[in-house]
This record gives sequence, C-alpha cells and structure tokens, in this order.
Amino acid sequence: MQQSLTAEETIGSAARRHVRELVQYRFLLRNLVARDLKVRYKNSLLGVFWSLLNPLLMMVVFSLIFTIFRNDGVRDYSVFFLVGLIPWNFFSSSLMAGTVSITSNDALIKKVYFPRELLPSAAILSNLVHFLIALLVLVGFLYGSGLGLTVHALWVPLILLTQLIFTLGLALFCGALHVFYRDVVMILDVLLLAGFFLTPIFYPLELYGARQVIAGISFVPAQLMRWLNPMASIVDAYRTVLWGTTGSSGPAPMDLAFFARTLITAIITLLVGYTLFARTQHLFGEKL
Repeated sequence: MQQSLTAEETIGSAARRHVRELVQYRFLLRNLVARDLKVRYKNSLLGVFWSLLNPLLMMVVFSLIFTIFRNDGVRDYSVFFLVGLIPWNFFSSSLMAGTVSITSNDALIKKVYFPRELLPSAAILSNLVHFLIALLVLVGFLYGSGLGLTVHALWVPLILLTQLIFTLGLALFCGALHVFYRDVVMILDVLLLAGFFLTPIFYPLELYGARQVIAGISFVPAQLMRWLNPMASIVDAYRTVLWGTTGSSGPAPMDLAFFARTLITAIITLLVGYTLFARTQHLFGEKL
C-alpha cells in the first residue's frame, strides 16, 4: 500500500523511511534508468553520441554569433560557453523529464507499489549519464585551450551534488503538481527558455556587477540574478573552478561563502519539493 507523509510523521523520519525504500528498490531504479536511455535513442543512428554532438553544435553556433558580433573580449570563448551550456542542458532536460515522469508512467503506478520518487530520480540519473559524457568533451576543450584541469576542479563533484539536490527538489515539486495540473509542463517550458537567457551561459555574470538604480530602488543585477535563479550560481561555480573569472587567466578558487549559500538553497528546495511530493503521492493513482 502506498505510503504518504502524515501529520504525525516528521519530514526527517519520512525522509529516512524513503531513503531505506530507495535502497531497497535500487535495482528497479537501475532498470528505470536503463529503460529511459533505451527509449531515448531507439531508432537513432547516432544514439548516445548525441550527448557529444548537441553541446558541440550549440557551441559552434553561439561561438560564430558572438565572434561576429560581440563576446566582450571573453578569453577562450568556446570553453567559456561550454562550461555554462553543459550544466544548463543537464538541468533543463532533467527537470522536464522529471516533471512528466509520474504522468507518463501512469500504468506502472496503478499496477504495482514502489517508491514514486524513483520515477523523477530515474529521469535525472538517465540525464546524468549524458552530462558525464558531455563533460568528456569539455575536458578535451580545456586541455586543447591550454587551461587543463587544476586543483580547483576537485570542486566539481560537490557542485554536481548541489545541482543534483536542487534539480531533484524541483523535479519532485513540479512532478507532483503536474499530476493535478497538466499546464505545469507548458509553463515550465516558457520558464526554462527565460532561464536560459537569465543564466550566465553565453555571457559573464561579472558584466552585471555594477549597482543600478531603477525607480529609486538600488540593486546589483548579478546578485539579484543569483537570488532569483539558483542555476546562475551553480553555472557560475562550475565556470569559476574550470574556466576562471573575467579577471583571472585561468581557473580560480571557489568562494566558500558563495558555495555555502548555493548549497543551502538547494537543500531548502529539496525539502520543499519532497514535502509536497510526499503529501500528495497517495492521490496520484486516482488522478492519473
């Protein structure tokens, strides 16, 4: 019988219970990830190689555009762009897949009990495979540009963990809402398009570090962007340790306070998303 978060059960105890279930059903999780990968590349000539080609083709297009018009003198622009694009692609594709993961598996949900969190988790993990493959392309460009990997790259696993926590929180939140309101996926599509331009993917965030005053309100655009869009902070973190900053000649040290704020935001997002998911999942069967 499906379990949900009750009023008597704390979030902490419910989380421990669900972690135990996820471990218990780890083989199902693995099979769901394998199924997602097979379905994605069914009847595709290039298969998983699209994970390599997609960021490369986008890099070529944007590099040409900003080389012809303007790139604000950003060094190694191809690397600069890839460092931002690859994490963003992972985030956007994972969030979209996680959002529809419940509704697209309605037959499975009605047929047998398993932890429903497995579905958005599997969607994210299958996209993680593509992300890791795309990282190989990025490493090649880092060495090709003379930057290579430095000791600062040791931060990448922690940044990736932060991104996974944040993405899972949003996927649980949006996935639960999508069961009740199918408009969620359309709204999310628009928000992700806006997010692409509001995230420092093809421009450095430092360009917007000067204080502005509009209608008597003083603010720093870069700080506002980080607060309203946590992916801006995550992308900026990857870029700092792999490419550097506009004032450096290579990868730079991570700002610990900056990273701590980003991690706390990700954890809060996961707690909110998990709470909504846990409180509503017992209704999924009758709503699907």
